[in-house]
Amino acid sequence: MQDDLTDQPRILPCGDSALSFQISERVDAAVNDRIIALARALDRAGIAGVTDRVPTYRALLVTYDPERLRGAQLSERLMDLYEGLDDLGGATRLWRVPAFYGGPAAMDLDTLAAEKGLSPDQLIALHAGAEYRVYMIGFAPGFAYLGGLPELLHTPRLTVPRQLIPAGALGIGGQQASISSVAGPSGWRFLGETPVRLFDPARDTPFLLQAGDRVRFEPVDAATCARLAERAAAGSPLIAPEAA
Repeated sequence: MQDDLTDQPRILPCGDSALSFQISERVDAAVNDRIIALARALDRAGIAGVTDRVPTYRALLVTYDPERLRGAQLSERLMDLYEGLDDLGGATRLWRVPAFYGGPAAMDLDTLAAEKGLSPDQLIALHAGAEYRVYMIGFAPGFAYLGGLPELLHTPRLTVPRQLIPAGALGIGGQQASISSVAGPSGWRFLGETPVRLFDPARDTPFLLQAGDRVRFEPVDAATCARLAERAAAGSPLIAPEAA
């Protein structure tokens, strides 16, 4: 491997049927690129007994059938794959997501703008002007943790979470952005909504986004958002990815 990462990989058991392959204590795009590349290499390897893999910020969780594959064997194969990685920073997808910064889901827009010394329009421009990276999928089905939030918008989560946030709500939590994939409780701050659904079990691919994707928000008005929501309810795809 030729790169500037100095952290040594660690392989940690997670019960008797999973391993966590950790490569760093840092969270950045280079680390995440390597984890995604390792996941791709594992897919290509077709190791009998591997049942699933989940790339995260700085580790790859690999589950396996212990009756078909021993943890020690899997550890050796993962290390071999890691040492032979050659497709870092592979092709990524860009998603342009329509975003309505208003309505019931914009429950923190005005308050947050005041806290930051911005007008609501300035805050919207800042949020929509950034390009975000999907670091991982987790927490809820299809929920994407988005890096790249402008520093001025970094905001602590609420002390007391709200009990019900709608699917499609556009959130800020700490240094990250998000799109709520399903309705549920959340302590994140919310600026608006999108009619795009990150999770739909009726789709051929239920999860819309995957680790390594890029996201840009494109502001739309209330009428456009409502029209797009009607199309989505009728089963029409609203967006398609662009190749890098």
